[in-house]
Amino acid sequence: MKTYRHLLLAAAAVLAPTLAFAADDGGAVDEVIVTASRSGDGVRPDLLGGSATVIDQAMLDQRQVRQIQDVLRDVPGVALSRIPGLNQVRIRGAEANHTLVLIDGIEAADPYFGEFEFGTLIADEGAKVEVLRGQQSSLYGSDAIAGVINYITPSGDEDPGMQARVEAGSFGTVTSAARIAGVGGPVDYALSAGQFSTDGSPNARGGSRDIGNDVWNVSGKARWFVSDRLRISTVARYVRGRTDINNSDYNPASPTFGYTIDSPGSYAKSRAFYGLARGELDLMDGRWTHALSGQIGRFERDGYDFDAPSYGDRGQRNKASYETTFRFGSETLQQRVTLAVDLERERFRNTDPTGFAFTGWRHIDNLGLVAAYDLVADDRLALGASIRHDDNDRFDNADTWRVQGSYRFDTGTRIRAAAGSGVKAPGFGELYGYVDGRYIGNPDLKPEKSEGWEVGVEQGFAEGAGLVGLTWFDSTLKNEIYTTFPPPLYVATPANRDTKSKQHGLEAFARGRFGPVQFDAAYTHLKAREDGVEEVRRPKTIASLAATLFAADDRGSATLVVRYHGAQKDLAYTDPSFVPVRVTLADYTLVNFAAEWKLTEKVSVFGRVENLLDEEYEEVFSFVGQGRGAFAGLKARF
Repeated sequence: MKTYRHLLLAAAAVLAPTLAFAADDGGAVDEVIVTASRSGDGVRPDLLGGSATVIDQAMLDQRQVRQIQDVLRDVPGVALSRIPGLNQVRIRGAEANHTLVLIDGIEAADPYFGEFEFGTLIADEGAKVEVLRGQQSSLYGSDAIAGVINYITPSGDEDPGMQARVEAGSFGTVTSAARIAGVGGPVDYALSAGQFSTDGSPNARGGSRDIGNDVWNVSGKARWFVSDRLRISTVARYVRGRTDINNSDYNPASPTFGYTIDSPGSYAKSRAFYGLARGELDLMDGRWTHALSGQIGRFERDGYDFDAPSYGDRGQRNKASYETTFRFGSETLQQRVTLAVDLERERFRNTDPTGFAFTGWRHIDNLGLVAAYDLVADDRLALGASIRHDDNDRFDNADTWRVQGSYRFDTGTRIRAAAGSGVKAPGFGELYGYVDGRYIGNPDLKPEKSEGWEVGVEQGFAEGAGLVGLTWFDSTLKNEIYTTFPPPLYVATPANRDTKSKQHGLEAFARGRFGPVQFDAAYTHLKAREDGVEEVRRPKTIASLAATLFAADDRGSATLVVRYHGAQKDLAYTDPSFVPVRVTLADYTLVNFAAEWKLTEKVSVFGRVENLLDEEYEEVFSFVGQGRGAFAGLKARF
């Protein structure tokens, strides 16, 4: 197995430099990254001073992505760790709850954990993902301390028609998706649904219990063009999930103490509803725009042992925002000023059925004020700056900032740089959460704060059709929240560190197309230290290579994806004192192969093999990854 792995990595190393001369998309200038601005205009990829990656519909289709978390492995600077019920994404060595996740512009994190459960996000037909790396709190406030991931579904005008897909395969897996969208007079609409169900496989070392998982997503969005100047849009999404869970052995006398063991009867259910309404008004021939929006997120989570409730929580987020942008300048010098106001309330209630925890409602209110300025000169120089003030009724007020710049030379070379600060307020679970007396909250926690910078260079080739890039980044985190085990009871309790945590590293990418072959490569080297000690679940090296071969007239395609995840540290609670022991998880390489063929212009057949080499690996200590699996299905578009 090691031999095959090394051959694949060697192939990736050989091909990656070639991509610079064979690329074909390099960031089309007619597209924008919506998440990079609060103006609604977005920012062109070739004018953005910070780091951003767009995962478009073509990438999702070619790699046959069914859960969005899987394709995030292919983004520079992003690491993924998966276990049932806790699928976490880390950007540039930050914590999983340091990334703001948006779904069609709606904040998606559960207020209890303060982070998003990526295992509940199914890939919709036609969707795309924007990933911003680096501190973005000056635009979005708390949670955006390390970056933003925005999952965006197309409108009826952008992708009209009917689509359907169904597939089945290994581990009793069945997935399906359907979408209908269109335009009727001044209204466009899109309705979609997706389902992911699997019987799963054992995830405990030497275990035999299959860990099943079922997720259902239903969503809709609509826009009403009331007039040439006024439009109203709405978004709604409902998510429901159920996953089996294997617990750790908490019996100090057991030989498997601290290890994951088969836990028959243990499972969790979750439900979430997201809603958004937004009105936009254009004045002065579109130079002055106004947007007023309201959004809501409701979250429920419950754990069960043999159908008896064992834990649970409820959360809700209500948010209202006003944004106004004024554009001025000339054809060679465009300028933009944006002001925004965010008013947000987060509520939480523990539903602990044991009576151990307080089960009343608590809430936190926050008022955020944003000011941003952007300048573009001669379509090659771009500068931007933003500041934000957050007035919080629970924590000290916070001020965050960000500056960035980009310049493109006639040679196709682009240099860019960005710097900024971020803030992350403690989650309700950290402040008040209780878990059977094994985890006690700390209401005296302070928000975490971060400052960082990055510099990068990109080079275009083949008359701008190809692109290769390199970025160096550096961040420092203060007041980091970590888990401590104070005597005499040694019960897990969060606390703020007095020392700093530092992350720095290198990101590289190359992508393009040479004749019928398309490539996309990414590489990350990371050094993350917490109080001078290597942080857990932060691999030093991550790399991926995707290569797609297209048939004549693009009637079919075959895609090979190689993803390397370097060795990493983790914590094992195998000591009877309950104090964690540091362990090393071995590196691993996952290889997927996917193919599709059009039977007609409207109907296609497809298939894929995941973990082609049947690699044995653990992303989290004592949780075994899934082995080789094969899947096939049909899809149609009308």
